[in-house]
Amino acid sequence: MEKIKVMVVDDSVVVRKIVTDVLSEDPMISVVGTAPNGRLAVAKLEQLKPDLVTMDIEMPEMNGIEAVRAIRRGAPGREPSRVPIIMFSTLTERGASATLDALSAGANDYVTKPANVGSVAQSMESVRQQLTPKIKALTGRPLTGGPTAAPAMAPIAVRPPVPRTRAVKEPAVLVIGSSTGGPEALTKVLPLLPATLPVPVLLVQHMPPVFTRQFAQRLDRLCALDVVEAGDGTPLAPGTVHIAPGDFHLTIGSSGAARRTALNQAPPENFCRPAVDVLFRSAVAAYDGAVLGVVLTGMGSDGRVGAGQIREAGGSVIAQDQATSVVWGMPGAVTQAGLADEVVPLGRVAEAVLRLLPVPRPAAAFSAARAGGLR
Repeated sequence: MEKIKVMVVDDSVVVRKIVTDVLSEDPMISVVGTAPNGRLAVAKLEQLKPDLVTMDIEMPEMNGIEAVRAIRRGAPGREPSRVPIIMFSTLTERGASATLDALSAGANDYVTKPANVGSVAQSMESVRQQLTPKIKALTGRPLTGGPTAAPAMAPIAVRPPVPRTRAVKEPAVLVIGSSTGGPEALTKVLPLLPATLPVPVLLVQHMPPVFTRQFAQRLDRLCALDVVEAGDGTPLAPGTVHIAPGDFHLTIGSSGAARRTALNQAPPENFCRPAVDVLFRSAVAAYDGAVLGVVLTGMGSDGRVGAGQIREAGGSVIAQDQATSVVWGMPGAVTQAGLADEVVPLGRVAEAVLRLLPVPRPAAAFSAARAGGLR
């Protein structure tokens, strides 16, 4: 099996060495070149032909966002490149904003930059834990030892849903889970849902603190729905999307007939906090199974157990298909377990959601819905 060829782009000599040393330890990865700025990275792309690029954001001459745009646009006379790009970001307001801009420009994912390059061992471990699995996921390679995985876009048979043991319930809440590729996917789904949506929406996107608040603000500008970063104890009402804040699980608390958001910092599940499974499980309990679950693009299998609990309790599950997923990990795990009632392309997710909710949306409203990427 050929090694994954990676180009490392960063203006810091120290960071370039840390990333190169860590990646070179992995027998499946080869660092084929480095660049200290975006301009040189774009120039080297055709020569090195990497399978993936890691990209810093703040760099001289051409920053990471400009470089992503240039790569996706393509040089004169050449086709735009779809090479996967992982951004290096900082856990700051400015870093979060720039990272969301990069994702909108066409980057596939991001990792947080080592906070203290003075502690080389800690910085290397941070890169090892965050970056290596994402490189393998975005290039369709196995994350652990064992048989070689199929390429990322190789077709995989869709398993029919597991037979139901009880009647399907009309959804009283919509819950959504996503990870790698999720920010851009959500900008294609949520703007197509009307302000008159008859149920509350709760959403887990795997993101760190600071990022989720800014992401909620950006989605709110795109959507007819109100989109907020979830607080603790907020009453649930139709027409509002609550996004789990970074480093907090989002659940649903009940007091009589009233239901409210609830946050906690219980241990991570599926190595994630917030975790999709936690939200899905809580929704099943709070709404007695009257739940519509949606699992979008993302690496790993978070959401598979929760999807099974939704269907077992009488709810319904929609999964994004493989062809339109950046990484068909989470929706693939749900689909291959036979837990998806429908497996649809990203462009049809909103339509599938509205078809299953109690109040149908007029077809004409779709043409008037705002669409587009993060801005």
